Amino acid sequence: MKTVDHKCPSCNASINYNPKDKNWVCEYCGSKFTLEQLEENEKNFKETNVNNSKELKKEKEVKKESDDNQEIEMDEYYCEDCGARIVADKNTAATFCVYCKNTAILKSRLTEKFSPSKIIPFTKTKEEAIEAFKKVGKGRFLMPKEFSDSKNIKEITGVYVPFWLYTCKMNGNVDGKGTRVTSWSTSDYLYTKTDTYSVSRNGNYSFEKIPVDGSVRFNDAVMNSIEPFNYEELTNFSYSYLSGFLAEKYDVEKDEAKKITIDRAKSTCLSDLETKIRTSGYNTFVPTKKDTKIDEEVIDYVLLPVWMLNIKYNEKIYTFAMNGQTGKMIGDIPYSKKKMVLFWILLFIVIFAVVAFITYML
Repeated sequence: MKTVDHKCPSCNASINYNPKDKNWVCEYCGSKFTLEQLEENEKNFKETNVNNSKELKKEKEVKKESDDNQEIEMDEYYCEDCGARIVADKNTAATFCVYCKNTAILKSRLTEKFSPSKIIPFTKTKEEAIEAFKKVGKGRFLMPKEFSDSKNIKEITGVYVPFWLYTCKMNGNVDGKGTRVTSWSTSDYLYTKTDTYSVSRNGNYSFEKIPVDGSVRFNDAVMNSIEPFNYEELTNFSYSYLSGFLAEKYDVEKDEAKKITIDRAKSTCLSDLETKIRTSGYNTFVPTKKDTKIDEEVIDYVLLPVWMLNIKYNEKIYTFAMNGQTGKMIGDIPYSKKKMVLFWILLFIVIFAVVAFITYML
């Protein structure tokens, strides 16, 4: 299987994309290169039949048992730089050799229907992601030690997550019965008058790039929580952006993603129309008919940057994710039961000492 393993044109060391410089930087000789320079260099290599990309030869298919006792099909390769064993599942499109740290981009897995049209490159570095995670835990003295262990924190990984982006124009219509209540009183009686109306509200809506996580591996609630991305920074896909990061190809099919996004668009459209009716002078409103019509729909397959960190505590995996473009981070940190018990013991000792001191002074 062909892979892309970008090498520095100056010294032939491994070269990765640097989000801070927005260039490709060689950590060995310090050289920096633009995307245009890398593409020109790759073109020259092809013309001279010199290919610095490595080929990972698939030795065999292996099966690995997941946590829920389901078998996962895995492919086994060997790194030609150092000979180490590399195992990747069917959806992995870019990974690392755990020994020499060279990027292995499985190019054939991002071709044809799996070829992304666009990508948002990382703008947040690993150091920034680590600092953001540390801020989440700052001041939480009941936090388990696993969440402050530098070895765990350094495992934070940049991943290009597959997303479907849905764009459409939608016409919505809501019909129903609305009431308006008027009250007045005389010296003897209180009167209430209820007028009932047939109400109809219609509107046109444009939805731009509604995102749907294209991988079942990633928790949808987590991915939704780190939105939004700035889609103005979408750029044409290039394998070079994957250097130094992991990447996945989609396993949520286009039609399935389309249904999810259409449901989101319909819900937003009809909810907005109902809100406008209810806030236009009606005391009550009961919808009797709702419908929508979609025009000019487009769905794109893109890769979006996410920093991911998984920490296992008490047999449970806690996931933290940071938007690799905007820096928005989400994730919950549990409290340590041992630290909680110690806290209450210390609090009791302090209160007892204060009471004893006050009693002694009196």
